[in-house]
Amino acid sequence: MKIYTKTGDKGLTSLIGGTRVPKSSLRIECYGTVDELNSHIGLVRDQDVNADRRPLLKEIQDRLFTIGSALAADPEKSKMKLPDLHDADVTLLEDEMDRLNVTLPELRAFILPGGHPAVSSTHVARCVCRRAERMVIQLAEESFVAELVVVYLNRLSDYLFVLSRAMAHELGVEEVTWKARL
Repeated sequence: MKIYTKTGDKGLTSLIGGTRVPKSSLRIECYGTVDELNSHIGLVRDQDVNADRRPLLKEIQDRLFTIGSALAADPEKSKMKLPDLHDADVTLLEDEMDRLNVTLPELRAFILPGGHPAVSSTHVARCVCRRAERMVIQLAEESFVAELVVVYLNRLSDYLFVLSRAMAHELGVEEVTWKARL
């Protein structure tokens, strides 16, 4: 099987269901951004500090693939059975945040990304997650998107913030706080 098909050479691509759309369409931007996020989560997963969290981070990547497949489908025409999200996927993130928060100092200031490359890469993933969430919300204004997709992305960005704090704590690096200049 060849990877290249040449069917996208004129700037169009097919959704699941066969509909051809411009590669610049919002739906394509949404699942492309989720794919970008998935790559950043892979980078976070590969950090030594996350050795014990690799199964959870792999689970998150699997759920992002689920979201990507839902976004890649034409909600009007696709008859293909696709994997879906469950409330338990959101609960998993919430439970992990609760578990991590027990070990963290109280948050008393805004945190600037940085302090260690592993922490910074997690903040980048968080920002890409927020962008994906904003784009999916915009898509939902014009086309069907399962509500749980937005909920999951929102909770995932929260998880990535808490994870960045936990990583800084475990690595023994000081969190960089924002000092407002007045």
